[in-house]
Amino acid sequence: MSSERKDEHVRLAEELRDEQRGSGFDDVRFLHHTFNGVTRDAVDISTTVAGRRWPVPFYINAMTGGSRMTGALNADLAQAAAAAGVSIASGSVSPALRDPGLESTFRVIRENAPEAFVFANVSPEMTVEQAKRAVGILSADALQIHVNPAQELVMPEGDRDFRGWLDRIERIVDEVGVPVVVKEVGFGLSRHSVEQLLERGVRTVDVSGRGGTNFIAIENRRRQRSEYDYLSGWGQTAVECLLDSLHAAPALPVEAIASGGVRNPLDVVRALALGARAVGVSGHFLHVLVADGVEALTAELESWKEQVQTLLTLLGAADLEAIARTDLLITGPTAEFARLRGIDLAELAHRH
Repeated sequence: MSSERKDEHVRLAEELRDEQRGSGFDDVRFLHHTFNGVTRDAVDISTTVAGRRWPVPFYINAMTGGSRMTGALNADLAQAAAAAGVSIASGSVSPALRDPGLESTFRVIRENAPEAFVFANVSPEMTVEQAKRAVGILSADALQIHVNPAQELVMPEGDRDFRGWLDRIERIVDEVGVPVVVKEVGFGLSRHSVEQLLERGVRTVDVSGRGGTNFIAIENRRRQRSEYDYLSGWGQTAVECLLDSLHAAPALPVEAIASGGVRNPLDVVRALALGARAVGVSGHFLHVLVADGVEALTAELESWKEQVQTLLTLLGAADLEAIARTDLLITGPTAEFARLRGIDLAELAHRH
């Protein structure tokens, strides 16, 4: 991907931010119980992802890198992540694998967040050696492999042959030497897709559902075309993906991360209550950084930490294990999805 296209993607993601809708989170309600029996200061919001303890259950998800402008954004994102003690993922390192001159736009993440849990990110087109190089460039703790057939097909210069993706993912999982997370890019991992990944040795997925950054819309706007506008609602939301993989019988033995259209700390807690181990946020945090700078993003991350702890207190949940036992009311289009997929919503409403 060219440096110019990287910059365009960032600009258009920001421009299209107000057009994002339909993430499904508003279809998830908590049943309020007055006597919660916990004290806020004792509520533990830590989680475990890919075998490592995180003090915070949300993180700055994959966004950018590969140009001078996006390298500067990565440095700022990493500074905020380090200051607030949250994890961070890079955008696709593929440009730097093709042009070593771009490596510095990714190295700045580790340079500015030396103690953070850092994900490198590659496409499933990369070889094992390229995946190892990506991990090395960032001294990464784990590797995301992003899967984006919808974006590739809409993009004129994108991939058209997806036959080898699962084979390459399996080889990377076996040989890269760090935990691997397979991540969609905003159209949702179906239960069938998660089952296919489990067969190839993947144990952690980021379902990355519909409702956040829409790469079909971005590619259309980038070319000033209206082709494929009718695909604006393509895919499943993160909420639907979590329900399908973790709450249909039998539940899949997968560690799930949720992202896609996460707007606020309540959405984070909704995803955690549905079984996500962590929640990735891209668009909102990028917007805060672009609009108001590093200090504002750091303050936002700190505020989200406090609000997540407050919401768990309100729900009587002393930790993330307890929040996964709270009563959830699923309504609207998400309830219809669940009905069609055979998910017992009454059971979710009577967990407490």
